[in-house]
Amino acid sequence: MTDTPACRIASPPALSEPALAALLDLLPEARLVGGAVRDALAGRTAADIDLASPLPPETVASRLTSAGIKVVPTGLAHGTVTAVLPGGPVEITTLRRDVETDGRHAVVAFTSDWRADAARRDFTINALSMARDGAVFDYFGGLEDLRAGRVRFVGDPATRVAEDFLRVLRFFRFFARYGGAAPDAATLAALREAVPSLTSLSAERVWGELVRILSAPDPVASVALMDRLGVLAAVVPEGADAAALARLVARGAPADPLLRMAALLTGDPQAFAARLKLSLADRDRLMALRSGPVPRPEDDAAALRRLLADTDVATATDRAWIAGESGAAWDSLRARLRSLPRPVFPLEGRDILALGLAPGPPVGEVLRAVRAWWLAGGCVADADACRREAERSIHGRSR
Repeated sequence: MTDTPACRIASPPALSEPALAALLDLLPEARLVGGAVRDALAGRTAADIDLASPLPPETVASRLTSAGIKVVPTGLAHGTVTAVLPGGPVEITTLRRDVETDGRHAVVAFTSDWRADAARRDFTINALSMARDGAVFDYFGGLEDLRAGRVRFVGDPATRVAEDFLRVLRFFRFFARYGGAAPDAATLAALREAVPSLTSLSAERVWGELVRILSAPDPVASVALMDRLGVLAAVVPEGADAAALARLVARGAPADPLLRMAALLTGDPQAFAARLKLSLADRDRLMALRSGPVPRPEDDAAALRRLLADTDVATATDRAWIAGESGAAWDSLRARLRSLPRPVFPLEGRDILALGLAPGPPVGEVLRAVRAWWLAGGCVADADACRREAERSIHGRSR
């Protein structure tokens, strides 16, 4: 195949940034690659801008530095430098070909052959490149696959998966966002056969891909396919229910990956969080979504205030998304939760001390008793009423 453009995009948005245009003035032979090309063709906003160049990384860095652009040598061994631009960083990677792979890492050699570089990419829709004039180069049928909603490996699926087992999860990530056509038999076989090797992946990489899969507008078909092929059980051995995720999405719940994970997970959330090394914030939120009282449409305002006294509105609302059903009653419940101010118990320990009780354990006991009274009353008693109840409690203790 000759290096002839397959099509041309007029004024591609990804290349309209003035700082990026200046960068391409210094690297006229460079092309946009990866997700930015795919998203431009799909009419989506590109999250990241990556370039590829036939020039060695040292030459790229020298040109940019001479023009006053800050350059970070993020991966010289693999040919990558990062240009720090006002609109955000841009990675520039020298064209490469694989010399050796082991399922996790690759040894590469630099090349000036655009097709050879495209051949080492995972999927045809990721093997596209675009020149600054909008000319799109397609060596493996990525344009047609993108139009058809087909996620297809470049070359033999089993070979590509064996080069890097993370490609199994990457397949489901792209299938969730771009897939529409069913995968072919060779792809399904390669994904299924790689399941035992997924244990070789780092926890961080697995969790990162799960987050991306669950961040898709509708990941239901992708997760269902993961379940059918045994991939879901391999990466979530604690237990997962793909049907529960489907119900959550059908209710119109937000496209929140942690909320979706809480609905999907059936096993111990603490064990899941520890195994995949979730941040403390993500671990705590996941555990909170999987435990604690769940609001119901029949709850009155007092019951909801009692719930919100110990649970923030967002968590209570998310529990309602997970446990609820579709329909006006649950929609109304979530609206009610959002409209209620979170009640705050108006007394502290110093208020009890001010009533004459000596420091010590009884202060906490009185405070807890008054708070229980405040909760029972629907969390509406003000500070004065709570102080009067505290006085009654103290007097009762003294008799």
